[in-house]
Amino acid sequence: MKSKSHFYIEHLVERYPKLEQIETVLDQAIEVLIESIKEQGTILICGNGGSAADSDHIVGELMKGFILKRQISSELVNILKNDYPNDFEYLYNNLQYGIRSISLMSHNALVSAFSNDKAPDLIFAQQVLGYGKSGDVLLAISTSGNSKNVIHAAQVARAVGIKVIALTGNSGGKLGTLSDILINVPETETYKIQEYHLPVYHTICLALENEFFGE
Repeated sequence: MKSKSHFYIEHLVERYPKLEQIETVLDQAIEVLIESIKEQGTILICGNGGSAADSDHIVGELMKGFILKRQISSELVNILKNDYPNDFEYLYNNLQYGIRSISLMSHNALVSAFSNDKAPDLIFAQQVLGYGKSGDVLLAISTSGNSKNVIHAAQVARAVGIKVIALTGNSGGKLGTLSDILINVPETETYKIQEYHLPVYHTICLALENEFFGE
């Protein structure tokens, strides 16, 4: 039986036929993420350059409504109404539930301090160690699959019981050998890989949102 998320994957492949080869692993990745979120896990995301921007982009889609309304619970509504009657309408009309996720590129003071004081290529690994726990998921993005700081993050993730989903180009690089699930899009040039990464992670975001906030 196909998963609920497979609708979004089929739609992705219709638009980008070359991505048919990652259909199965993409389905597996979404299921791993769903399982983690159901157990109060956090999605940690990292990458460099364009992939760093992608990390922020993904969090932007997960932590607020993407295409669906994410209505807050009636329990929270009642608390806000009782405790903050003057601000209730504003809070109610704007707050949305998020899917817990952190872009490891978004903490500039920490990144600069650790890079200066310790080792620049271990900053993502340090954040995985600090933020992560068993049951979380690391989404590691590297077009080559060989970015040292992303590789070190994956090493630490595996050491502390965090599953690794790698999003790479065709070869997968060293990161592919460290991942639980490798989503290696069928391109070898950086910009072409990145052009595929965006619809892939949008598909992941759509599937997760539908799982937790759909009808």
